[in-house]
Amino acid sequence: MWDCFKGNWKSHKVLHKIAKGESADGKDDRESYDPWPNYRYTGKLRAYPQAPRRTVSPNISRPDYADHSLGVPLSEQAVRGSAQIRTLSAKEIEGMRVACKLGREVLEEAANAIGAGVTTDEIDRVVHEACVERDCYPSPLNYYEFPRSCCTSVNEVICHGIPDLRPLKEGDICNGDVSPEAKKLVRVTSECLSKSIDIVKPGEKYREIGNVIQKHAQSHGFSVVRSYCGHGIHQLFHTAPSIPHYAKNKAVGVMKAGHCFTIEPMISQGSWRDEMWPDKWTAVTVDGMLSAQFEHTLLVTDVGCEILTRRHTRNGQPYFMDNL
Repeated sequence: MWDCFKGNWKSHKVLHKIAKGESADGKDDRESYDPWPNYRYTGKLRAYPQAPRRTVSPNISRPDYADHSLGVPLSEQAVRGSAQIRTLSAKEIEGMRVACKLGREVLEEAANAIGAGVTTDEIDRVVHEACVERDCYPSPLNYYEFPRSCCTSVNEVICHGIPDLRPLKEGDICNGDVSPEAKKLVRVTSECLSKSIDIVKPGEKYREIGNVIQKHAQSHGFSVVRSYCGHGIHQLFHTAPSIPHYAKNKAVGVMKAGHCFTIEPMISQGSWRDEMWPDKWTAVTVDGMLSAQFEHTLLVTDVGCEILTRRHTRNGQPYFMDNL
């Protein structure tokens, strides 16, 4: 074991230097990091090195993909293609309330960590440790091999940005004194979510959510990303129903009391089209323009809906809706 450690120390030491932004001559190597020399980025954001993957104690209950070599959620695969929407039992509903309350607490800790000069990897550390402190497994970790415990989607990143060692800068969406144009985009995206939540009730068609979102986004000159959608969530991370955020979609299903799902509109300044970085996760706008996203987990009730991930305290953080 000691021989193995000695034999790999040189490469291990290099990794630590990259994580700290150091090189042999003392310069910051993070900005010259170039994992995909032939990739043409759509915007100004660039890939940065990532710290070593974090681990979760085996004492914490874990999903089936946590220890799968390829991160495959076998339980989800078993019902893949089915449009049947599960109606949760009273016990399952209470479980979702607890899970979403804990998730909200973790999100608040992440928000409190954001600031100029803070790396998104540091935000990921805060999220990871906050989950573990609550005896929770951070759901994104190893899901189809996603390497971190949360997503941090900065500027032109639409979704699924991988936290790395890039420090946030003033003006980044995710932090700082942003431009009026960026503030408008974030505000309208928040409003898209709020207006779509307003129609959630028994008997409403899932496809109507996209009509509401696109109408509001387009009225402000923005577009709606089509490649990613809201989804059912309970004991499975992603399941039926699929909920597109754009108009005239063909989503299947009618809302019923006991349905639990997310709405998570992704709204862009320019084109609705996206492309993916070679890391096979980071989705960015095709034209490099800004994109924003808001999300809630909702439970359909007999009279409307319950926002399970609603913010209960302000914690000194700026926000655009009382229920976010």
